[in-house]
Amino acid sequence: MGNNFKLMWDNCLSVIQDIVPEAAFEAWFKPIIPLSYEERIFTIQVPSHYFYEILEERYVDILKKTLNRVFGNGTMLKYSVVVSGQTKKLNGSSIVYTGNEPKSTTPYNPNKIDPTKAPGPIKTATQDLDSQLNPRYSFENFYESDCNKLVRVVSEKIALDPGKTAFNPLFIYGPSGVGKTHICHAIGLKIREMYPEKRVLYVSSSLFRMQYTDAVRKNITNDFLSFYQSIDVLLLDDIHELIGLTKTQEIFFQIFKHLFQLGKQVVFTCDRAPVDLQGLEERLISRLKRGMTAQIERPDPELRKKILRNKINHEGLEIPDDVFDFIAENVTENVRELEGILVSLVANSVIINKEIDLTLTKQVISQTVRLDRRQLTIPKIQEVVCNYFNLDEALIQTLSRKREIVQARQITMYLSKKYTNLSFSHIGKVVGNKDHATVCHSVNAVKDQIEISKPFRTTMEEIEVCLKR
Repeated sequence: MGNNFKLMWDNCLSVIQDIVPEAAFEAWFKPIIPLSYEERIFTIQVPSHYFYEILEERYVDILKKTLNRVFGNGTMLKYSVVVSGQTKKLNGSSIVYTGNEPKSTTPYNPNKIDPTKAPGPIKTATQDLDSQLNPRYSFENFYESDCNKLVRVVSEKIALDPGKTAFNPLFIYGPSGVGKTHICHAIGLKIREMYPEKRVLYVSSSLFRMQYTDAVRKNITNDFLSFYQSIDVLLLDDIHELIGLTKTQEIFFQIFKHLFQLGKQVVFTCDRAPVDLQGLEERLISRLKRGMTAQIERPDPELRKKILRNKINHEGLEIPDDVFDFIAENVTENVRELEGILVSLVANSVIINKEIDLTLTKQVISQTVRLDRRQLTIPKIQEVVCNYFNLDEALIQTLSRKREIVQARQITMYLSKKYTNLSFSHIGKVVGNKDHATVCHSVNAVKDQIEISKPFRTTMEEIEVCLKR
């Protein structure tokens, strides 16, 4: 085909450029180099293994659709990764794109599970089961701080004695990108290490749904049920994706009830607390609450610095101290965002041939993060709230239960949670020396008032305008 594949890749880029934001296109697609296209195998070169992971995690659907459109159905995509100035092809890391769903030949690929073909009886040999655990996500590289310490401690206890602790089921919740999937894999890997005879399975809720739908279509639901009931440790990611799927919830309830009665360990992750899972069957929610519910909060400054420092060392990068501090202070939403900003910074540096400095860093971060929002502190928020209500700031720190003081205290807590990345516990210590539960209650109380009271909503909007001045 000569160099025609390069022109075809240019056509792909034109399509992708119209789909993704400019910053994402510059950071994640422009650095890609097309290497070859032979026998329907299209090979691209990417700057690092992490770059490859980001493409697979965030942009695989876009790549799939675009390749289908330009190269035609059935095209296989392979990656060649630059490592220390050399390149290596990822063994088996290829994705066959057909018209509808990707079929993968990668060693780690959830789509590979086919429980409908797996033997049902529990006596089935463990080696017959692909646990779908990613060895990258271990306890060793799950960095700990106050925002995730509880989950870390509980998870390690479960791994040491699965199904035998009071933490069964374990329900882990928190926003996207804070490490819920990581801790799931870490639990599974540790159990496999300590109890190699146990049947451990990690599966996303979306894949579970697709498997069940396929089993119904093939009229082999009993095989599907038998397979899942044979599992010793089930790690179900993103259970909120089952909301509204009545039949899928019913089959999962049967599986969960069976495993729980037999003392098997079950771990769930979710983007919200059980009480907020509207659309999930009440009997299932009640059982989710039966064990341990633990929250992973957004990464605090200590954790962000640990992750950032590890990533810099791992990639062999040199980042000035002022750049390091600026990233850690301003990129606060989640771990993925933190790592993505770092890679985007490196990619931008390569593209424009400029050393990484504070000016370039601010430019890159401002494309995805509102810097003014990240610079707010609890004392600043408290000051603005008290000025708005014409209250002495010292009153916030007292035990007073006067309505106007309680309201100002709750609003301060709510805005501190919204505009900083600090934990409930930390906010409580600063605002009146309150505990985690009090802050959580205050945040929810303010949310409820915003929902039901238009005057209160107007008040909050006016306060937030003051915060941004």
